[in-house]
Amino acid sequence: MTEPQTTDIASPDIGELVPRHSHHDRRWLILPVLCLSVFLVVVDNTIVNVALPSLSRELGASTNELQWIVDAYSLAFAGLLLAGGGIGDRFGRKGVMQLGLVFFAIFSVMAAASHSTGQLISARALMGIAAAFIFPATLAILTDVFTDPSERQKALGIWGATSGIAVAFGPITGGALLEHFWFGSIFLVNVPIVVVTLIGGHFLIPKLEHAVVRRFDTRGVLISTFGVTLLVLAIIQGPQWGWTSPATLGCFAIAAALLTAFTLLELRTAEPLLDVRVFTIPRFSSGAASIAVAFFCLFGFIFLITQYFQFVKGYSTLSAGVHTLPFAIVAAVFTPLGAIAALRVGTRLVVGVGLALMAGGLVLAGTSSTPQAAYFGPVVISMVLLALGLSFVTAPATEAVMGSLAPEQVGAGAAVNNTTRELGGTLGVAVLGSVFASAYGPRTLHALAGYPVPASAREAARQSVAAALAVAGHAPGAVQPTIRTAVFGAFSSGLEAACLVGAGVAVIGAIGAFIFLPGRSVE
Repeated sequence: MTEPQTTDIASPDIGELVPRHSHHDRRWLILPVLCLSVFLVVVDNTIVNVALPSLSRELGASTNELQWIVDAYSLAFAGLLLAGGGIGDRFGRKGVMQLGLVFFAIFSVMAAASHSTGQLISARALMGIAAAFIFPATLAILTDVFTDPSERQKALGIWGATSGIAVAFGPITGGALLEHFWFGSIFLVNVPIVVVTLIGGHFLIPKLEHAVVRRFDTRGVLISTFGVTLLVLAIIQGPQWGWTSPATLGCFAIAAALLTAFTLLELRTAEPLLDVRVFTIPRFSSGAASIAVAFFCLFGFIFLITQYFQFVKGYSTLSAGVHTLPFAIVAAVFTPLGAIAALRVGTRLVVGVGLALMAGGLVLAGTSSTPQAAYFGPVVISMVLLALGLSFVTAPATEAVMGSLAPEQVGAGAAVNNTTRELGGTLGVAVLGSVFASAYGPRTLHALAGYPVPASAREAARQSVAAALAVAGHAPGAVQPTIRTAVFGAFSSGLEAACLVGAGVAVIGAIGAFIFLPGRSVE
């Protein structure tokens, strides 16, 4: 069925300097600039993971500090996305994106020049803040310049493919740089990309600011930022603090209170940061939920499969990244095709099938990723299924979200789209990582029970595959293969449990997509 575009919930008197029906002659030249900006932001979410051993050696970072080097970026990024989108709506999306890129480059140089973990964690958080002003602006600008629904769907396909490629290319790029340079190189590489993007954006992207200036919702910005930040913090720290610990439950409770207050206040605000009534639009809510589910599965899978490649298959850091190339290639090719398919057969079918494919890929990965599994076999097939599924979800679901909104809402709507993506990914790592640990840990302890291993070593082995393999390496030569086999078996057990949970979430998401998403794309 065809669902009419819902735009009557916003102020009708807000115009634009450039009419919505106009076509921008440079739109297909603008798209690469937006994609390069997206690539920059997303790749920095994953590139640092491969540098963790180097950071541990060169900066003396502890395990907890390594975690915060990764998570500081995600926490600041997710917490400020709504604010970034709203500020772009208020002050101009092009200018906000360009300013964000400038500060992203400055903070990247700061990260590269860090001499302590504290400096690096601070620089990563600042990079996340800058990224929060770049990412929603790219999607809002894309929605503005591609006014034809068919063209916009195809452009969103390319935009979505860029995100998928960046996720996979982060470890590859980081591994290649670290083969030849020091850890700071993974941050300095951002600078020339920013320069190219700034020049391209300055000359190509038109000004699309609204003619009517709206009051800035400072209260909404502050409450939403604190609420989302505490929510993400609870998700990130839940596995370490314990899901039922006072700290975790306290963060969840305060976040829930703040986001509830945000909702009530926005309903009473004449010019809100985000008109929360958009969540009553099934097309908007189910599109955002589908994106969250897809990235829950994707980030959880990447978190596990990179460990599988390095610990179980014995690949080097660079080799592990290279072995994720099939995912990147399939995502690059099929994400635009997924957008075209949605135009022909409808968003509901394409997104629902996409989530079902992701479920199938996770089941295959969980049940067949053993030490003996052939890479060119179940491992590659599982990655291909996941990449295909993601390709069928991202562009159609994003168009469902963005196509539901009035012109003056697209910045905040893009922020909602990106916040759900970030929350989904963070939850995927936290939840599937916890499921993995709950299955892996007890089996590892059981495997080591018959050997004279110190209690501290057993505890370290329970929490870390690397520590378990180190324990095996210090055991008598005759029993080393037996312990390694037991550790690999425990890893496979944890991987299977986590992947099956992820598959279950994907199935639930697919059912929701089949029920709530529109049958055909909006024309």
